[in-house]
Amino acid sequence: MKEVTVVIVGAGPSGLATSACLKQNSISHIVLEREDCNASLWRKNAYDRVYLHLAKEFCSLPYMSHPPSAPTFLSKEAFLWYIDEYVARFNINPRYGCCVESAVLCEGEEKWRVEVNNSLLNRREVYEAKFLVVATGENSHAYIPQVPGLDSFEGEIVHSKNYKSGSKYKSKEVLVVGCGNSGMEIAYDLTEWGVNPSILIRSPFHVLNKELVRRGMSMLASNSTFETVDALVLSMAETQYGDLTQYGIYPPKGGPFYLKDLTGRSPVVDVGTIQRIKDGSVKVIRGQIERIENKKVVFENTMEKEFDVIVFATGYRSVANEWLKDYKYVLNVDGWPKNAFPRHWKGERGLYCAGLSKRGLFGVARDAEAIANDINQILNGNVGDTVPAKDDKA
Repeated sequence: MKEVTVVIVGAGPSGLATSACLKQNSISHIVLEREDCNASLWRKNAYDRVYLHLAKEFCSLPYMSHPPSAPTFLSKEAFLWYIDEYVARFNINPRYGCCVESAVLCEGEEKWRVEVNNSLLNRREVYEAKFLVVATGENSHAYIPQVPGLDSFEGEIVHSKNYKSGSKYKSKEVLVVGCGNSGMEIAYDLTEWGVNPSILIRSPFHVLNKELVRRGMSMLASNSTFETVDALVLSMAETQYGDLTQYGIYPPKGGPFYLKDLTGRSPVVDVGTIQRIKDGSVKVIRGQIERIENKKVVFENTMEKEFDVIVFATGYRSVANEWLKDYKYVLNVDGWPKNAFPRHWKGERGLYCAGLSKRGLFGVARDAEAIANDINQILNGNVGDTVPAKDDKA
């Protein structure tokens, strides 16, 4: 058993940022990561053509901005270069192959007991820490809904987490389930490879481009109101895209930035998919799947069609509650922060969560700074509340 001040679970951007902030405060800690590398979602599971949808000024981790030479919107390769430079600058040394199997609060001792299976060293390890930070991220476990007959599907089933490119699906019929950013971008990528994609759309959503998102976030950072920003960007989006209802795309009630702040759901950031929908390269299917019969998918509107591949861009669910036995001190039953933003990161009994604010890398940086400052104050005998200096609307 090893005693440490802080245990961070997860070596994605959230865990790395928290580690850097703790180092700035000279607080001893360890970072445990079940994979064999940091930022594994980006290194192993991001599709080839992915770019950050937010401009680089909103995607920096604490104490290290992106260089002026970096493009405004970073590719996967550029972002991973930044992560590697970040790890090197702050000498962050995660313990890889360390899968946390259990974390419980030791009553009376006010310490967290963390049991780990170290696959690289083939041994079990136990750590005791005064503070525990859950930094396993929002995208920890791929979610595929239970669709009647899915087990009978004779084609290929893939989650967006495991999608790389459409190169292997040339001339095939592919159904993309999910109309968020991943689903819309995958549909576009499929057309680039001569695939015949259809996308299933159930929910209303706003469509913006990257520059409109950048402009809106810059305005919010300058203290413009949601009402003002949403009115401006929606007017500009309508000028660019026109009426999309004729293509099966309907806007929700409420503006895009207001809804992002309220629900965490982002607008669709268009990479060219809307034009492909307009010219018929991407076919829109409204509603939901009723059942699957071999290769035939039957939709609730009685439409039927055969597909060779189904790509589920249906998001993720948190699995932190499976190993964090006393999750009640910071998370709800669904694995999300029990406290509302901007106090979501702070739990009880020395328990914290980072990167679960649904505000991207900008939210990750704020969480890491707030957690490190709070721990530093407690260790120095100052137990007053640590609240972010500004409730940023972005």
